[in-house]
Amino acid sequence: MLTVLNESFRTFEPGRIGAVEGAPLTTGNYTEIFLPVYLGYFIQTYFLAFCASVLAIAIAFPIAYYIARNTSALVRRSAFSLLIGLMFLSALVRVYALQLTFGSVGIIAPVMSLLGINTNGWLYINCVIVVGLLHYAIPMSILILIGAIQNQNPRLTEAAQSLGASVLTSHLTITIPLCIRGLVSAFLVSMTLGISAFIIPWILGRGRVMFISNLIYTRFSEIANYPSGAAISIVMMVLSMLLIFVMSRLATSLDRT
Repeated sequence: MLTVLNESFRTFEPGRIGAVEGAPLTTGNYTEIFLPVYLGYFIQTYFLAFCASVLAIAIAFPIAYYIARNTSALVRRSAFSLLIGLMFLSALVRVYALQLTFGSVGIIAPVMSLLGINTNGWLYINCVIVVGLLHYAIPMSILILIGAIQNQNPRLTEAAQSLGASVLTSHLTITIPLCIRGLVSAFLVSMTLGISAFIIPWILGRGRVMFISNLIYTRFSEIANYPSGAAISIVMMVLSMLLIFVMSRLATSLDRT
């Protein structure tokens, strides 16, 4: 990382590979990140990762609660085995399966055509990328939330319902607040998987959607602009650390209240 940090302050000369030896240090690699085109990549990456993370938690929490509270030990072990097994499935197999399903010539393309949905549209491609991110985020979120729910005393929710609270109210006021640390952890893991995704936007984005990881790869491999790629990498690391810090403080403050 120190090598990458040092490279990020070097000067790049078009036509060369990497930085110019002996050239003076510069902050130009960082200032150019504030150009609208680069900000667009960052906004797009974080927005799609955020949408996928929120949807993953919304889908994973009811599943995790059912597994933790309403199933036998055998079913829980089977669910754990299935979810962990999904983590070992090849990323390329997953992504190409989604491409064959949601692509412009995929098996649901006739349905989209009947509904008047353009499968080559920008909005549809972004939705497919979110689906691709969910394929990773949901299993991880379920695994994290099962542990958070099992650590909660179920009698607290039962006591609230016995005092007249509805099922929905008891879960909103007791279950979710007590699981806030698990929810934040699941959100952070999902965001990490989302903003660092490489294969998913590369294939499902069809060249029209590019994440920061794809931009870094292009800078290093195709343009050979190592200083620019290094600067973007450092900014991504700082933003990730800042996100973890903010979410951790938020979880602590919510836990105290």
